[in-house]
Amino acid sequence: MTKALRRSAARLALLLLVVVPVAAWALVKPVRVLAPGLAGIGCRQGATVCVEDPAREAEARQLLAEGMAFVASHIAPVEGSPRFVFCSTRACADTFGLGVRSAVTAGTWGTVIGPRAWAPHYVRHELIHHLQGQRLGLLPRLLKPTWWVEGMAYALSEDPRTPLAETWEGHRRDFDAWYGRVGADRLWVESGRL
Repeated sequence: MTKALRRSAARLALLLLVVVPVAAWALVKPVRVLAPGLAGIGCRQGATVCVEDPAREAEARQLLAEGMAFVASHIAPVEGSPRFVFCSTRACADTFGLGVRSAVTAGTWGTVIGPRAWAPHYVRHELIHHLQGQRLGLLPRLLKPTWWVEGMAYALSEDPRTPLAETWEGHRRDFDAWYGRVGADRLWVESGRL
């Protein structure tokens, strides 16, 4: 490789190392869950629970603890301690790109809970998405049918809202029918066949 070609490759690599993260931060707002402090959300050092309103930290921790215990006992344990950012205001939720969503899980990097989602079934729902990413891998999870991904989260989180707005209720119905055929013991094996 010539000296000029090496310099060009080094410039390109440096550009990619700078531009790609900045672009992701600006364009894919849920990725901000990786560094919520840079978005103005308080996290204790090493903490996996970050809150916009420090007065609600105990409530956020309780919701996550209940969700982790529920998912572990009803589906499978979540590995590690996933990062959860709890927003109390719409402005905070908008910082993380929630839009009309109540909450969002960004791969296995973390979850943002919006102001309407401070309830056990919402936290369980997002933990189920996190678990799907852990068990299946991020790309295979993205390739699964929506009825399975969302239906599983609505059904197994024991979301009390019934009926949900369509298409969500249809996804829950489709998942329930599929789950009734495969059973809990074959959940992950059979999901690999979808």
